[in-house]
Amino acid sequence: MTQQNQRPNAMRHSTRLDLVPLKTAYKDVGDTPSYERRFHVMAKPGGAKCNIDCQYCFYLHKEDLLHQPKQPQMDDETLEAFIKSYIESQDGDEIVFSWQGGEPTLLGIDYYRKVVELQKKYQPDGVRIENDLQTNGILLNDEWCQFLAENHFLVGLSIDGPAEMHDRYRVTRSGKPTFHLVMRAVEKLKHYQVPFNALVVVNRHNVKQPLELYRFLTQELGVTYIQFNPCVEANDFKTTAPQFWHESMIPVVGSELAKPGHPMSVVTDWSVDADDWGEFLKAVFEEWVNNDLGRVLVNLFETAVAQVMGKPAQLCITAEFCGKGLAIEHNGDVFSCDHYVYPEYKLANVKDKPLNEMAFSIRQQAFGMGKHDSLPKYCQECPYLNLCWGECPKNRLIKTPDGEEGLNYLCPGIKAFFDYALPMLTGLSVLLKRQEASSSQELQIPR
Repeated sequence: MTQQNQRPNAMRHSTRLDLVPLKTAYKDVGDTPSYERRFHVMAKPGGAKCNIDCQYCFYLHKEDLLHQPKQPQMDDETLEAFIKSYIESQDGDEIVFSWQGGEPTLLGIDYYRKVVELQKKYQPDGVRIENDLQTNGILLNDEWCQFLAENHFLVGLSIDGPAEMHDRYRVTRSGKPTFHLVMRAVEKLKHYQVPFNALVVVNRHNVKQPLELYRFLTQELGVTYIQFNPCVEANDFKTTAPQFWHESMIPVVGSELAKPGHPMSVVTDWSVDADDWGEFLKAVFEEWVNNDLGRVLVNLFETAVAQVMGKPAQLCITAEFCGKGLAIEHNGDVFSCDHYVYPEYKLANVKDKPLNEMAFSIRQQAFGMGKHDSLPKYCQECPYLNLCWGECPKNRLIKTPDGEEGLNYLCPGIKAFFDYALPMLTGLSVLLKRQEASSSQELQIPR
């Protein structure tokens, strides 16, 4: 087997390595500059349990895959072990806890009061601790919003657009719409001045109405930060871990099997079409540049501007390497990534091994480096390589035109977006660099 043919399996091979901590796992207490141990953990204290049944959900099936109990909940011992280890494992002056699920609010307010108490118990002097809560909003009432406001939680609210778009996939377990319940949560959040962002799953349906979706978020909801998440799920995602796909079923880019809707498609029916994704980004980007630049932050556009300026990526999906975003389940099991919560990618349990030893281990480093090392030649020769870096490895579901594995399913749309937007991104970067230079010069003028 040639080296080229081995590349796409780099992340799969990482699962075979021992969990040996690297030197950088430990704080340097010498006279030399200390290591900056910075990483993030997505915590799922309630497991995959949820109060609604989104058809496209990538996590609900973990109930069966991980053999979770009917009422999963991170117990007090595990919760304290996680919070203590997470705080002690990092060297920065800010530590961010992210609580997700499933639906994290199902655990109740008292559970998060306990979280805040434990954080204060282990909070070092001079270190700021922040919390964000990713929720569908269904349970957010006055009591919840008072708690969130008093404890300075940032809320990531899942909403897929106006009612017709949102209710297409985001329904209750009995199939009823949820849009009106989310809008009720928006009113509560605004009333108690709880900061919230919009988390939007762009799927096969709402991708076709980019301006209606974007204007609803910015003009009707009034959000100033939007996270667009393209829905891409392999058709066997409930049973097969990323990079463990059946090689004989991987289609070539541009084929009918590399699009949603075909009975033998590599992706689910609700996954976004790659070409539609490109058109969506182009339409929203033009609207953003013309009307909301500097007022509304869109995750994908902000990182694109930063990267064109030569700065580091702001998102893991557009960075050259990954591996600094782990996930912890209700029982304390830790996985390489939120999208890699499969038995193959389990690292260890937080009660058995400190988080720093997992995050900065040979195995996790190989996982993170695998994002770069598994890039096909087609990507390495792409003019947009340093803006994309192959996007998220869990989406590398198809083959290049010459048949090499490891190409991102969204590649046609990503390339179409940069073909269109790069001149404007370059212009924005030049303008921002001038502003930065001007501000720097003003700071040097004696007063």
